[in-house]
Amino acid sequence: RLRVAVDKGKAVNMPKDSIERAVERAAGAGQAEQIDEVLYEGYGPHGVAILMETLTDNRNRTVGNIRSTLTKRGGSLAEGGAVAWQFEQKGVILVGLSGQDSDEVSLTAIDLGADDVQAVDEGLEVLTAVENLQSVREGLIKAGLSVKSAELARIPKMNVTLGEQD
Repeated sequence: RLRVAVDKGKAVNMPKDSIERAVERAAGAGQAEQIDEVLYEGYGPHGVAILMETLTDNRNRTVGNIRSTLTKRGGSLAEGGAVAWQFEQKGVILVGLSGQDSDEVSLTAIDLGADDVQAVDEGLEVLTAVENLQSVREGLIKAGLSVKSAELARIPKMNVTLGEQD
């Protein structure tokens, strides 16, 4: 996850010093307050499962804000594990085609260790196991493909279709 964050910073030309300061702050150097990463689970209107990954310096304030927001919109906060089982963490790489054959690119990604490849408006979405994200990304770049983004994401095992008003 750290490598993905650093790569995103470099992609938008973030100075090296800023990246190093952010890594030091995340490690707790030079600050008294603790920043915690907390995963909240809940249900939105119409039973839609929601996972919320947060960074907070005050868990009580954050859970209160999340509970209030969900309740106002017809949802509810759930117990740990109630929603998370419906998602699996994957590496997601967006590859631009720029004139290349999508079947060839798909085969290249699969040969590099991708689990699945899906066509999207921007090109191809390559899904990998978390531990393979970096190696597949680097392999795609070495193969001369345009990697637009690479990140970790929680992919739902089942999608809920809602009406336009919902």
